[in-house]
Amino acid sequence: MAGQKTDQRDVYVGQRIAEQRRKASLTQRRVAESFGMSAAQLQKYEKGTNRISAIHLDIFSRMTGVPLEYFFQGAPRLDDVHQDGFAEGRQQPYAAETDLQNLAEVMAQRVGEHLPESLRRDIAAAAQAFSRKLGG
Repeated sequence: MAGQKTDQRDVYVGQRIAEQRRKASLTQRRVAESFGMSAAQLQKYEKGTNRISAIHLDIFSRMTGVPLEYFFQGAPRLDDVHQDGFAEGRQQPYAAETDLQNLAEVMAQRVGEHLPESLRRDIAAAAQAFSRKLGG
């Protein structure tokens, strides 16, 4: 898959593919033909140089009678590595001693950033009424 950098997981899956291909007495040429590609491309999958598509892995799984899960069992995990992406930054831990103050600050910031002035005034008035009812 063009543009995607491979990592140790691709190498691991590729090794499992090669292992199962040999166990099933299949040649690289035979498997590659069923994928509609060259044996050289299959070799890149087996070495982890290129990432195999889910479709090709499914075809291979059916050819060998090995469940898809097999190829990922015991694979290295990268959960603890921070991956840059489109998500917001990591959330800060919630401080137990000031939970409600933190919540109020976060809510005030979000309200201030995302709601129109008239609605912000209504929310502030409701908060003041709430404070008066509680004796604050």
